[in-house]
Amino acid sequence: MIKTKVTASAGGIVLNRQNLVLVINQNSNSWSLPKGHVEAGETPQEAAIREIEEESGLTQLKLIKILGVYGRYKLGKNTRDDKSEWKLLTFFLFKTRQTRLNPQDPRHPEARWVRLDEVPKFLTHPKDKAFFKSIRSQISHGTA
Repeated sequence: MIKTKVTASAGGIVLNRQNLVLVINQNSNSWSLPKGHVEAGETPQEAAIREIEEESGLTQLKLIKILGVYGRYKLGKNTRDDKSEWKLLTFFLFKTRQTRLNPQDPRHPEARWVRLDEVPKFLTHPKDKAFFKSIRSQISHGTA
């Protein structure tokens, strides 16, 4: 029987001035929104900002609002669920004036700006796609 640990992660949906959304390549085999573990002493918002910087190089972020929390298993080998870890993910909406992407974390070799309607096509994990689709109306139509 697999023992499942529960971890807290946080991330962000980052919009640039052209309303393009930041997506991140992980380990050269999957795509996600920028996110990562909340470290000891960090708030979810602080973790989201740190992870966005590490995974994209963006440092000038303006918090717009919290978008929600959802849970899913960690993405494992062959992009299957790794049931050893259940992640509770808190997502925030940010805006930035920066456009140049420069990932700092070698496990995330590429960051890219994509159109809102293209984001679900990029996201590897089905729960990430479902969450994005569920909050998409909060980030388009001028509500940001």
